[in-house]
Amino acid sequence: MSDPITLGILALVVLVVLIAIRIPIAYGMILVGGIGIAWLNGPALLLSQLKTLAYGQFSIYDLSVVPMFVLMGELATVAGLSQALFRGANAWLGWMRGGTAMAAIAGCAGFGAVCGSSLATASTMGKVALPELKRYNYSGALATVSLAAGGVLGILIPPSVVLIVYAVIVEANIVTMFAAALLPGILAVILFIVTIAIYVAVRPEAGPPGGASDRAEFVSATLGLLPVMVIFGLVLGGIYAGFFNPTPAAAVGVFLVWLYGLLKGKLDLRSCAAALKATARTSGMIYLILLGAELMKIFMSRIGLPQQAAAWIADSGMAPMMVMVLILVALILLGCLMDSLSMILLVIPFFWPMLLEINGGLYQVAEGAGYGMSTEDLKVWFGILALIVVELGLITPPVGMNVFIISALAKDTPMIETFKGVAPFFCAELLRVALLLAFPALTLWLPRLLGG
Repeated sequence: MSDPITLGILALVVLVVLIAIRIPIAYGMILVGGIGIAWLNGPALLLSQLKTLAYGQFSIYDLSVVPMFVLMGELATVAGLSQALFRGANAWLGWMRGGTAMAAIAGCAGFGAVCGSSLATASTMGKVALPELKRYNYSGALATVSLAAGGVLGILIPPSVVLIVYAVIVEANIVTMFAAALLPGILAVILFIVTIAIYVAVRPEAGPPGGASDRAEFVSATLGLLPVMVIFGLVLGGIYAGFFNPTPAAAVGVFLVWLYGLLKGKLDLRSCAAALKATARTSGMIYLILLGAELMKIFMSRIGLPQQAAAWIADSGMAPMMVMVLILVALILLGCLMDSLSMILLVIPFFWPMLLEINGGLYQVAEGAGYGMSTEDLKVWFGILALIVVELGLITPPVGMNVFIISALAKDTPMIETFKGVAPFFCAELLRVALLLAFPALTLWLPRLLGG
């Protein structure tokens, strides 16, 4: 079987089947990529690659930031930051109709800024906000879907572990990716809040207004936001200002979150040990998937599938923007079947080289060629778009991991009600994708500004 398209598609089908029968994606990619390389070039080359590949992949300095930000999120989960965030947001927004749900969105955004995980954001904020939403008689659909949708903000608002992994795969600058994610992340918060406002305007009984906080409670809740703002400001502000790169910034964040939890009496030796163990498990899983993704990338490169696919697209006369739209649609569909990190690691090594070919190879492209932007800009623009559509998989059936997490917490609300309520938020996300596709400057402006 010499046709690269056929061979590559067969390999991807085998990988999907392995995932469907619950083989861990890391093992699936290692198996398919390894057998593919051995099939093409013999087992000697595979053994030669394995001799140095793991060390070469895991010793990349940029990857050292992953366990640090994972640990920061684990500590933030038990340190009580989520309660402070929701309480402060609710003091500002809770008096409006739908305001407590809006506060949940704002709280999720704030917690995502110190956590970096969508699943952890949904789970932690769900435990904090659901009782309040029930207390104010919010409908089960609006209460659960607000938290499920708010949880997806953890994957994009920096620091994001998935964003770091994407940057490592395509060899992008992590600081640049963080800067590019900021405006689209803020745009998501705004669109979600507007969505809730429209929802309660159509169905007023779904989100009754909460009581206004008295002056003392308002001041106390607002002051409770300061630690989060300080942590967020020092970590990301320090990165953007050039005081330190992401790894030391993550270490600063871990220390500040640990100090906050210690002063609040939320952290002890047992909880710190549990956070370290969870960090080790998560980081080990990410590193093993990265090894599998690298083997898949080598295999795909050797059969020339991305180049062949790009040539086929060029011969078809399909416009580059239409190719981008089709890729994003494919990512939305895949996101309904697997988790975000696995999907990024599975498909980006295939789609990214194809986009490079369409854009004119590895060099600065001429005006109007391909996507009309440099390779570095394309990395940033495509990465943010990819992560946004990956978010959609967290709230869409049949997987919808965030929906499953929130439904497990809200046992009195049928899961079908939550999935029905997803539709307005799904439309809001599609609007955000359309805006970023039509106006790449929304993604590229801040990185260019910070880069001078």
